[in-house]
Amino acid sequence: MVITMKKVLFLLALQLFSLSTFALPTLIHNVNGYTFEGNELKRFDSLLFEDDTVIAAGSKEDLAKLVSFSVQIDGQGKTLLPGLADAHGHLVNLGLSLMRVDVRDIESQSETIAKVVEYAQNNPELRWIQGRGWNQVLWLNQEFPDKYSLDVAIEDRPVWLVRIDGHAGWANSKALELAGIDKNTRDPDGGKIIRNAEGEPTGILVDRAMELLTAKIPTINKMERQTALELAFDHLLALGITSVHDAGVDYETYRQLMDMTNKKQIPLRVYAMLSADDANLEGMLRFGKVDEPFLKIQSVKVYSDGALGSRGAALLEPYSDEPDSKGLLLTDNKKLANLLKTITKYDFQANVHAIGDAANRLVLDSFEKLPKNKSTKVLRHRIEHAQVLDVEDLSRLAELSVIASMQPIHATSDMNMAGDRVGNERLAGAYAWRTLLDHGAIIAAGSDFPVELANPFLGIHAAVTRQNTNNEPPEGWIADQALTNKEALKAFTIDAAFAAFWESKIGSLEAGKKADFIIVDQDIFEIEATKIHQTQVLETWVNGRLLFNK
Repeated sequence: MVITMKKVLFLLALQLFSLSTFALPTLIHNVNGYTFEGNELKRFDSLLFEDDTVIAAGSKEDLAKLVSFSVQIDGQGKTLLPGLADAHGHLVNLGLSLMRVDVRDIESQSETIAKVVEYAQNNPELRWIQGRGWNQVLWLNQEFPDKYSLDVAIEDRPVWLVRIDGHAGWANSKALELAGIDKNTRDPDGGKIIRNAEGEPTGILVDRAMELLTAKIPTINKMERQTALELAFDHLLALGITSVHDAGVDYETYRQLMDMTNKKQIPLRVYAMLSADDANLEGMLRFGKVDEPFLKIQSVKVYSDGALGSRGAALLEPYSDEPDSKGLLLTDNKKLANLLKTITKYDFQANVHAIGDAANRLVLDSFEKLPKNKSTKVLRHRIEHAQVLDVEDLSRLAELSVIASMQPIHATSDMNMAGDRVGNERLAGAYAWRTLLDHGAIIAAGSDFPVELANPFLGIHAAVTRQNTNNEPPEGWIADQALTNKEALKAFTIDAAFAAFWESKIGSLEAGKKADFIIVDQDIFEIEATKIHQTQVLETWVNGRLLFNK
């Protein structure tokens, strides 16, 4: 039988209450479909699945022969793609960012403060005013702000605004006072308190120094954490993301995710990385791997350095725009070796944040020293970000089977400051997707939300064009490192699935895999590359169920 799109939701609701033995296979036909078979991109016009599993993708005529009766849905010629993955994001932080003041993409300090003031006035019950997204590189003077500019606007309540990269924060005097941070406070290992000429803290805290303040902020409770996760899930599903790698969950989030999966409250597939900074790390490791349909846990997130924008990334040579600094190494050689030993003892994957060329080399050296049965080839260890590498290290990822977990949109966000930070010579090994692929490395693509917007089509656009959403620069930034449309989609689907040990279940629409797919409004292989970022998700299906319908 053929039904209209208006009846789809009603029919699916009926199916949910039917006994599985009576559930009909579903045939979505008249689509412009794409999927991977191995490394090859296959086109099809119909997709047949039963319950949560794909039967086949092909022509309607051929698929109709496989079943005698099915629910048939006319796809109206729209483009159907495998569900997209985000291989590096932060679920709770995404949800919290949707609950707090967002100061992303504001081009002046005064406008940033004005938005914070408006938020504070609209939320008089909040004890702390919190937000995220400021980026001084967008401002006219490109200099870090200070506490005084916030004090003038808000002095009676503490204010804490995290920089867009999550590696620096901006506090007012009230927040510093509550945290006990003053002229006599020493910089913690792996952190820096920015000070003025008199030695007074300016209100900017970098990397581990942020913890001096955040430790004084009331922690979110279980209900707030659940709300944040639910907001994040809904947000991602609307963007066509059907699986996400949560980069660094603490013990409370771990417990919450375990509880939610037991109650079947997780609507998309979550690959959770345990936080190496959590005091309960070994306890979580001892519990063992988790392999549920919507929750997989068998990896640990480790930080080796900070971020480039806040000059916290660890470099082999000094910063071009701060010659007395090489950045911050958050985890030194000995500590990293000990962490890897602990992580691999339980056969967990190690996913190490490394942005600067010194940090990336340290991580590669550490991976290379692992015994064969704990190696990157066996446990699929990853470098998260892999942004700036010495050119001599670019081939080592493939040689060591290290997965490059990269965020294409970082390149187009950073292009206005990366050259200032590291100079043109070091850019030869920066955001080098093409070179890494040519050497044979696997790239698992993501966004690093909420550092960047979670929309995966922004990432695919950046990967293919090396341009921002204004399609600048016209020829692309370091354009010889661009990916093809096929390579970009593969990085957001099957290769991201491989990076999470999920390649046998998701990432493509081959027979026997899960029916995770999306329908979008334009064909990213046929339109001009400059329009890819405009792609709109019309439907998101997970496990054979329609979970988002525009």
